[in-house]
Amino acid sequence: MDSLSVSELVERLGSDEESVRKMAVFKLQNSIGDPSFADVFIQEGGLPKLRALALHATGNTLAYCLTSLSRLLELDKGWDHVSDELIKRIVELVVAQPLVNVNRGAMSVLAAIVGNPSRRNSDPDATGFQRLKPVVESHPQFLPSLVEKMTSADHALCANSLQLINALMRDAIANDADFEWPRFIKQLQELGVIKSVYGLMQSTAVQDLAHPLLEFQSLTKVLLKKWREEHVDMEKSDHRRAVRGLHVASIPEKVETDTKSNKGSKKANPTKWRRLGFETESPAFEFGTTGFLGLMDLTDFVYKNEDGFQKLLLEQSAEPVGQRCPIARASLAVTSILYEHFDVNKTDDTEHRHTIEDSRNRFEKAFKPLLLHWSRLHTSGLNSFIRLWKTAGAQSEDFDKIEELVRILVEQIVGQAPRMKDVKDVEEELVEFDIQRLRELQMELLELTYEDAWGHHLRQVRDELNHEALQFVKEQRIRCLLQGAWFPQTMNYGAEAGPVTSKTLSKTVPTAWRFVRLSHNRRHLHYADFEEKASPDPKLDALREKIDLSIVSSVVSNVSASAPSTSSSSTLTTREPAHASTSTKITIHGHVAARNHHRQSSDASKSTQKETVLLQLHPQSHTLASEWLDGLLMLLNQQPITADTSKLVSLIGGYGLKIRLLNVRFEDVGIEEPTLPSREGLDDEYYYSMGGMEVGG
Repeated sequence: MDSLSVSELVERLGSDEESVRKMAVFKLQNSIGDPSFADVFIQEGGLPKLRALALHATGNTLAYCLTSLSRLLELDKGWDHVSDELIKRIVELVVAQPLVNVNRGAMSVLAAIVGNPSRRNSDPDATGFQRLKPVVESHPQFLPSLVEKMTSADHALCANSLQLINALMRDAIANDADFEWPRFIKQLQELGVIKSVYGLMQSTAVQDLAHPLLEFQSLTKVLLKKWREEHVDMEKSDHRRAVRGLHVASIPEKVETDTKSNKGSKKANPTKWRRLGFETESPAFEFGTTGFLGLMDLTDFVYKNEDGFQKLLLEQSAEPVGQRCPIARASLAVTSILYEHFDVNKTDDTEHRHTIEDSRNRFEKAFKPLLLHWSRLHTSGLNSFIRLWKTAGAQSEDFDKIEELVRILVEQIVGQAPRMKDVKDVEEELVEFDIQRLRELQMELLELTYEDAWGHHLRQVRDELNHEALQFVKEQRIRCLLQGAWFPQTMNYGAEAGPVTSKTLSKTVPTAWRFVRLSHNRRHLHYADFEEKASPDPKLDALREKIDLSIVSSVVSNVSASAPSTSSSSTLTTREPAHASTSTKITIHGHVAARNHHRQSSDASKSTQKETVLLQLHPQSHTLASEWLDGLLMLLNQQPITADTSKLVSLIGGYGLKIRLLNVRFEDVGIEEPTLPSREGLDDEYYYSMGGMEVGG
């Protein structure tokens, strides 16, 4: 106090000189927050003088006075001097006073009054909101002024204004009569408080305003929870009016006339509410899970787009009953999805106390500006539900599956949206998100979920499916060998190719062909050379040369393990794909001398003799190279090495795992159900379809 005692400071507060009062109250604001100082200040009779300054002072003296008073009230002291006269004076300052520092102090005092109501007034049960309400009602510009100050360039003024709005909201919700607080909240919303808070949450000033912004976010959850916990009661006029409005907005007469043969009939529709998508004819009962919040969301969706709603109902009425999208039920599902996504039941207060000091990443995630646009998210989510229903050709029993897709969609779009992403962009993404990508996300989440839940068991299932897939592909590759293939034997350059350069190597043409085929018993590789390709392919008895596979020691190739496929499923679908390099070759090595040795000495001879080239093949495509290289390796019980084969094994194993996890119809994942043909009556040359891909043998 710069050598001033408390008694001297109190004395100077009542000085006749403005400069003395200003300096005294300036020093007071820095000390009054100390509880022991505050007690002495009150004992010395400082409160009446501080109150007098609040009622009559101006300029900076008034600003320092209001700051001191707010800090004293925050200590829960001095309430007996908070009179209706003082409240009226401070409200008037908020409405009419242009000085920013006076406004800051005035709103701090009002926030303290609302948050910590006096118990010494004439009505001990009166809350802070109720004490302010008569004065606020006599100053209609009070609330608009508060909301307007939230756009100020002064961050402290924005924070104090929002802090007061928060205090008013919290007190009104907690203490006011049921028919009063909704009116107050609606008034705030109509004044644009949502838009203002949303703008602040997305601004660079968010850190300076973190506490009041997070409190407003928490209060939004309180409101949503309160609306959800309020049961829809047809005895309440506003509830009855809202439910009846849904029926009227659907233009029931038009729909009934369009769907009846006896046009113009006024007979009551026995499916009055089920036509709107309810499961029963008792709509109030069906809001049991979502409460009044679900009714608000559905009503908002209908009223904001009545024409679209009526058109949708007419469109759905033309569909068979089992294929109609239940609009009302879908709306309630989207409300529940949003409620769970934003974890509305969880109070944020405890967590938010530590958010400001926490990591930057967690700080950013603490803010949920999209929560403030609940109604818009619900409308976009419901439109997405309807679109997914139509796209999937869903039926009544598929409702839970579409609901799960919408849940994943909300998690992906709303949950992953950064703080500064505009709600309009989120709405567009919700409506336009690709359904196939959504299915992929669902599968990824399912695998992660089951991985967490089953762990070892899921890995065991995956290993078993991969083994089965490998055996399947092994059989497919070997069947390619059983079918046989043509390989160029010698190459010449075409006359039009010009000089031989690296660019003209691909313009060579075969002058001789070698046809190679695996025997039925899979023990010998038969082949013969021809001047040109024959049609049909030669039979085994026409192939005079053969290699006993028991003497083959290795199969090597310059085919890259990561060579690109001509398509994602080229191994399965393409019989004559694009040409690979003419230098691609597969070389089969073996021990020729082993043919002339007795079985007892064969092992010893192989260990002492060098390998000999038994056969060389020049496949003209990556597909053919993959089929024959991996086919030969797998025939010798070795692992396949090419990218095409690895991709095929993963694809088949992945389909098996997804089908087991999803347990859904094949049309749900966008492929036709595979019908495996009977082997009876078939030779080695056949094809069947699996998920739109041809598999040959």
